[in-house]
Amino acid sequence: MPSPTPARRSRRTDALSAAAIIDAAIAVLDAEGEEALTFRALSNALETGPGAIYNHLANKQEILAAAAHRLVVDALADVPSDPDAENGIRAVMLAFFDLFGAHPWVGTQLSREPWQAALLEMFEAIGTHLEALGVEERYQFTAASSLLNFVLGVAGQRASATRLARDLDRSAFLRDIADGWKDEATAASHPFSCRMADQLAEHDDRQQYSDGVDFILAGITAVAVGEGL
Repeated sequence: MPSPTPARRSRRTDALSAAAIIDAAIAVLDAEGEEALTFRALSNALETGPGAIYNHLANKQEILAAAAHRLVVDALADVPSDPDAENGIRAVMLAFFDLFGAHPWVGTQLSREPWQAALLEMFEAIGTHLEALGVEERYQFTAASSLLNFVLGVAGQRASATRLARDLDRSAFLRDIADGWKDEATAASHPFSCRMADQLAEHDDRQQYSDGVDFILAGITAVAVGEGL
């Protein structure tokens, strides 16, 4: 009796594009994380061979960078315009925070290569608002870098927190840490941390981030805006 003929995998009939590859990569990354992003997984999702993907994006890092860039550009496009420069900066910064919440792997990607395309978009968006705020040009690079570095620190934390959340309850995890800070021995050697323990356990990440942006903006405004006027 002849052996059954193996089912042939369907192949796409339309032309493959870089945009389609990026779409498929984002879907894999959001659903399964960076470890799941392979050329085999993309080939299956796109119904094509790995060679067709290589024609557009040469390796995994290029795909990750392109996917992060796409999401940053899309997030910035959704930020409403605001004639008030400070509000404009806050809106941009919160858009980044929400992006990292929706796509935590972006935070890991942004930490890999300084001044990749996604970071350039972020730096430009922040800097444009700083000009409108009236920050003197000699302070603009430092001011924009301070805000961007704050964003990247939070992005890394969001990526780490997402990995932890797969196995841990966030509230219980933070409460365990807070209880350790309030332990008698720890409290004696780290009194400030002991006093902050309950705030650690109960804080809202987005509100804390927003407050941090306000602290940085207050410093920028105090030092770099309107000097000598």
